[in-house]
Amino acid sequence: MTHEVRNQPPPLTGYDLFAADAALAQGVERFDAGWARDSLGAIGLLAGSEEAIRWGFEANTYEPVLRTHDRFGHRIDEVEFHPAWHCLMETAVSRGLHASPWREPRPGAHVARVAAFAIWSQAEAGHGCPISMTHAAVPALRVQRDLAARWEPRLLSLAYDPGLRAAGEKRGALCGMAMTEKQGGSDVRANATRAEPAGAGGPGAEYLLSGHKWFCSAPMCDAFLVLAQAPGGLSCLLLPRVLDDGTRNSFSIQRLKEKLGNRSNASSEVEFERAHAWLIGEEGRGVQAIIEMVNHTRLDCIVGSAALQRQALAQALHHAAYRYAFGKALIDQPLMRNVLADLAIESEAATWLMLRLAASCDRAAGDEREAALKRIGTAIGKYWICKRTPSSVAEALECHGGNGYVEESILPRLYRESPLNSIWEGSGNVNALDVLRAMEKEPETLDAYVAELSPAVGADRHLDAAMGRLHRELAERGQIEARARRVVEHMALVLQGALLVRYAPPAVADAFCASRLGGEWGHAFGTLPVTVAFGAILDRARPRPA
Repeated sequence: MTHEVRNQPPPLTGYDLFAADAALAQGVERFDAGWARDSLGAIGLLAGSEEAIRWGFEANTYEPVLRTHDRFGHRIDEVEFHPAWHCLMETAVSRGLHASPWREPRPGAHVARVAAFAIWSQAEAGHGCPISMTHAAVPALRVQRDLAARWEPRLLSLAYDPGLRAAGEKRGALCGMAMTEKQGGSDVRANATRAEPAGAGGPGAEYLLSGHKWFCSAPMCDAFLVLAQAPGGLSCLLLPRVLDDGTRNSFSIQRLKEKLGNRSNASSEVEFERAHAWLIGEEGRGVQAIIEMVNHTRLDCIVGSAALQRQALAQALHHAAYRYAFGKALIDQPLMRNVLADLAIESEAATWLMLRLAASCDRAAGDEREAALKRIGTAIGKYWICKRTPSSVAEALECHGGNGYVEESILPRLYRESPLNSIWEGSGNVNALDVLRAMEKEPETLDAYVAELSPAVGADRHLDAAMGRLHRELAERGQIEARARRVVEHMALVLQGALLVRYAPPAVADAFCASRLGGEWGHAFGTLPVTVAFGAILDRARPRPA
């Protein structure tokens, strides 16, 4: 009798993550990607399967291992991964999460890709790093057409082909990047890695790189975009791991980073000693060449954070539906309903902003206003959604009590992962200051932001009041850098409120605006006003396994 198991929830498996997420499914339709619903449902079912969930656990239990030398003493610099990692990667690549908008550009292509990335990264987040960087590398590489012509066919391939071989021998390739150095961090202009012309130099020409990168993401990739100091200044170059003749480039992996989370993914320190690389664009324009890559990886940071929020919420809702205390299911307890509804509106607000920014990527090529919104909105969303995720995931973990604190649940992994996206691709301060820089140097970005709010004017009194306060705050230029976080937080909340009143059900929009914008809220989750329609919010958010 002591081993009878009662009052424990069944595993959350065997469900379609896409169909279970009403906000995601409705947003895909709203932003021109309804044509992708079948493929999103298919990846949603796979992400919710026992098999994919097992892959996620195994890839994080059996972490990558660095092999610097073979048994005979030859330098090989290879990273070994558990088979589960390769299963996750093969799924992501075969479904185009690394390349679909570039392979098949069409209305809603970025929205469909972002939705798929958000779904699949809920099964396991770490492998999203090389997938994201490969996707983001393509527009940066297109700055140099001759290099793009050689590499794009492999980067856009749906074949996952791991292992170090010359690119010409591979069915598909992946791309990483190496920007930061120990003395500079986010200040990449302080980089010390040198790029010497192997000949005359210039766009597309060969250079020899020497230096040490403090963070090189995904060192098992086939090529890397690297920032280095050429004679003309900081420049962007493409560095392959294996040269055309089959010899390995001078790319020495010094160590793998021991990270808080993201354990399945290899991050490394690398050293170059006259490594061969090819210049992208002009010397001295490295930041300009790589900025489009950074914008796309920042969007993926938003997507990854929104996915963590959603998966943590799904786990909390599922647990609360089956766990009983004091004679009632947790999900029927008034205070727990407040906590769960608060997490649900936080998650939905992140989802709508994520999808709206993806839509701006789809529309930017033919619409200057959309291009400007993409520019400023991505920095706003990167700051706020990524910043909110650790507290959201922590609260979802607490909904499980001690059950959520053990490794057999997914919550500890989600919690360790939750701060990452706020740090990767520029920390909170970097992105907050980037918003200020955009408004100052590209005033059309603020115009685009304001234009995005205008359809929501008059829809909610709390939102209207918050817009007025924001207008006054933006007009006050004194101490603007010291106030940058406050300003960007305000911009993010107003933008999220405007999207929710336009697209989400009234129960969700009203609760968000009353709490986040109207001040009817405390300093922790679970402090919503009692007038909130808790039932409608929870019914909308709850996953239901078949």
